Amino acid sequence: MSRLIVGFDEVGRGCIAGPVVAAAVILDADNPIEGLADSKKLTKKKRDLLSVKIMEQAKDWSIGRAEASEIDDINILQASLLAMKRAFDALTETADFAMVDGTFYPDVDIPGECIKGGDNLIAEISAASIIAKVYRDNHMAILDALNPGYGLAQHMGYPTVAHKEKIASMGVTSIYRRSFAPVKKVLI
Repeated sequence: MSRLIVGFDEVGRGCIAGPVVAAAVILDADNPIEGLADSKKLTKKKRDLLSVKIMEQAKDWSIGRAEASEIDDINILQASLLAMKRAFDALTETADFAMVDGTFYPDVDIPGECIKGGDNLIAEISAASIIAKVYRDNHMAILDALNPGYGLAQHMGYPTVAHKEKIASMGVTSIYRRSFAPVKKVLI
């Protein structure tokens, strides 16, 4: 029997607004998905199509997240690892081995390895990268509707010049990471 590998990736670490989102994906070896790659290298249309395909064809997948207030409390690295643990805990299948994009391993009770650039090398990590990105982008579009004027659906919460100008003129809401320098600067 072959081992079940779970791939992990997160999105939104560099943002100043919204949650950090992680995904855990166990692919079905008997039902491969063509076109998997680092989500940043795919068009939005391709990501959206692949995200649906992953959710339909994977053995299991889940999303975990950590909110802006949690990021402020425990820092972005720990919040990213917490989001990964939450994604792992939400799986219904039991994986034997984990592959994580990056250099830090989440607090999960199975062996695994960290792989720098794994989102472009390992299918399970690529799949996690894609569904995490699509989930977070969709969530940011919702936050944009709830917080009009900030342009969240365009910049997805990253600290673009336009975004920093908006928080300087419109203020900081509860979706912002108050511990991040561009937001702290506005709060002073």
